[in-house]
Amino acid sequence: MRDGVKRCVPTTEALTNMKTLLRFSAVSLVFAGLCAAASANEIYKFDSSGSTIGFSVHQFLGTTHGKFTRFSGRIELDRERPENSSVTAQIDVRSIDTRIKRRDDHLRSAEFFNVEKFPSMTFKSRGVKRTGPQSGDILGDLTMHGVTRPITLHVKLLTPMNETSRTRWAVSTDPITRRDSNLMFSPATEAISGISQTVAINIEIEARRAE
Repeated sequence: MRDGVKRCVPTTEALTNMKTLLRFSAVSLVFAGLCAAASANEIYKFDSSGSTIGFSVHQFLGTTHGKFTRFSGRIELDRERPENSSVTAQIDVRSIDTRIKRRDDHLRSAEFFNVEKFPSMTFKSRGVKRTGPQSGDILGDLTMHGVTRPITLHVKLLTPMNETSRTRWAVSTDPITRRDSNLMFSPATEAISGISQTVAINIEIEARRAE
């Protein structure tokens, strides 16, 4: 004590606790920053009522058009770095609809889609590449009929992704070959039907931003 003033000298334990608190505060700030960055991504979910997942295939008697009526999907959009965005989708194969019940039942059977064993097909993106101001390619994996193969979705933005809660996309792919996914009828059916090996995919997706 000097001049009547009592000085408080921190103990070793107090200094240790202070350092621990500072470290914890620094880590908390970093973690909070990471969480804020992660939450900056916008989530959009497919609206099946305004979307269409369709296909067409040629055969002797013309072209058969069909669609799947039950599906879901999610878009995680990174506006700052679109290449970090991601897309996942699931399609209920049992919902196939070509407007002819007998044909649909045949397609669901074990001879083709075998929906009892493979009730759904899935898509999961691996990367996004911008190809224009309103277009891009989504590289990913399509799992169908127990077979997973790489596929590229060519997407075009139909409505601006601004501050509105809804967006719309047109999606196409290179033709899918049935043989690559083991989607073959019996040899007898293949011989008389004249069904093409390639299937064209036509998709329009409307997605709404999740709350």
